Amino acid sequence: MPNSQFSSDFLPQHIAVIMDGNGRWAKKQGKPRLYGHRMAVKSVRETISTASRLGIKAITLFAFSSENWKRPEEEVNLLMDLFITVLTREVKKLHKNNLKLRIIGDKTRFGQVLQQKIAAAEELTKENTGTVINIAANYGGKWDITEAVKKVAAQVADGELTPEQIGENTISQHLSMADLPDVDLMIRTSGECRISNFMLWQMAYAELYFTELFWPEFNEQALLDAITWFINRERRFGCTSEQLQSLMKQK
Repeated sequence: MPNSQFSSDFLPQHIAVIMDGNGRWAKKQGKPRLYGHRMAVKSVRETISTASRLGIKAITLFAFSSENWKRPEEEVNLLMDLFITVLTREVKKLHKNNLKLRIIGDKTRFGQVLQQKIAAAEELTKENTGTVINIAANYGGKWDITEAVKKVAAQVADGELTPEQIGENTISQHLSMADLPDVDLMIRTSGECRISNFMLWQMAYAELYFTELFWPEFNEQALLDAITWFINRERRFGCTSEQLQSLMKQK
């Protein structure tokens, strides 16, 4: 499918995805939960490929939340092993296709081997100029904002900033994805209709798209359907429809 199907003027610049339903999908197949996680890699690969071909600036995939440590220890350990395997196998393909990979979240809780794999993958792709692929792992929106506030508080303590100088931009500049545009489109699979502590600040004006598909079922056409839905939304950002039409005429 050529890029021309969508005008770049209307495409979302930043897409966030909550990849939900791996375990439930596997259960429906009569398989263990890990089977669902393994099959989910295909959907990740297809989503990244499609986003890159369309020229999407950034896509952030919620792989493992800070709350997911509460899951059974066996499942968490298997997920960490899968993370290492996928990083090792996929990073060269991403680099070959000029994609930049970043792992977003508190990486200090990961094992040494995984931390080394993450560092190597980010280093290999850091100069690439294509779509930015953020993998949110041990990430939480509240954690992200808290870390940003800590940095601002340190600036105040050092006399670099006064409380009166603190504004929204001050916080934004210290978030994990400060160099990227805020999220335009958030997609969540598996029929769940919540954002689960994901990019709370960056999704303030995101369009929220929920699909009944489980993540292993999500493919290129599913992403195109979500983008088509997004393009047909009227994004007012607090304005009225009439104000938006007036602003569009002035451009």
